[in-house]
Amino acid sequence: MYWNNYQGYGWYRVAFQPIWATSYIEALELMRQAVKGEKSDELFYDQLIRLAPGKEQVDIITSIRDDERSHNKMFREMLLVLTGQQMGTGSGEENEPRPDSYLNGLKTALFGELSAVERYRKMWFGLPPGVYKDTVFGIILDELKHADKYDFLIGQTVANR
Repeated sequence: MYWNNYQGYGWYRVAFQPIWATSYIEALELMRQAVKGEKSDELFYDQLIRLAPGKEQVDIITSIRDDERSHNKMFREMLLVLTGQQMGTGSGEENEPRPDSYLNGLKTALFGELSAVERYRKMWFGLPPGVYKDTVFGIILDELKHADKYDFLIGQTVANR
């Protein structure tokens, strides 16, 4: 909030609302969608691991995939506590496009991670202060870390052409 003096008639407080402001109910729905998205990412990264040209690349993508598994688990546990409803691990999409090449898969993964940051930021704004909001913030930091790793792998792949 900020203060405004309208034409000299006195100061009044003006509410500020970020463009990604979200209600608690919307945040819970985004969390349900995140369970499915994290599972989809995990399956996509399994395919990308098979295309990776070497052990270093496999290790990096495996670490990202394992983080996605833990994110899925954390989202499911938070949903159970917050709603009292058990949610499966998410099936992922069997019709999800497979990477047609290692480089294209890396690019898809990079932009998927950045898209997740945007969705999770919106979720974060709808949660009350405390452990759940802090957990989502930690997941956002992981997604940014993943984007950096994919950017590194893209640079490495392009340089080795």
